[in-house]
Amino acid sequence: MELNNITQTKLAVIDSEAGSVKHFIKKSDTNFVGFGEVYFSTVKKDSIKAWKLHKSMTLNLVVPVGKVLFHFIDSRPKSKFYNQVQSFILSQDPYIRLTVPPMFWFGFKGLVDGINLISNQADLEHDPDEIERKTIDAYDVDWGIHK
Repeated sequence: MELNNITQTKLAVIDSEAGSVKHFIKKSDTNFVGFGEVYFSTVKKDSIKAWKLHKSMTLNLVVPVGKVLFHFIDSRPKSKFYNQVQSFILSQDPYIRLTVPPMFWFGFKGLVDGINLISNQADLEHDPDEIERKTIDAYDVDWGIHK
């Protein structure tokens, strides 16, 4: 399945007195493209990690703890979104998953004190040859956004 753009999927949260269950992804989900690995990344409040691009990997991102600002820049020359910046804030409310196709530059910033935890379910295992990187000043985006 080829994705044309970043998609947002509202995820189920099942609350109980003892805690909650937060769904992430099922293989029956429309935008599930395969399993390679799951990893977690943390980012401290006001810290920025940018810029990275996956040439082949599809990302599925959720923030089950904390609040994180993401910026994505479409680098696919034939895309109608080419060079456009798309910004999202992920947290528990609303609890959503972003599915990001390959060839998007992205960076992120922690927005709250404590733990800002990102989880990625990727369709490929980590491969350093599959990643490109740029310095934090490579793109002029507004890191001050706080919705």
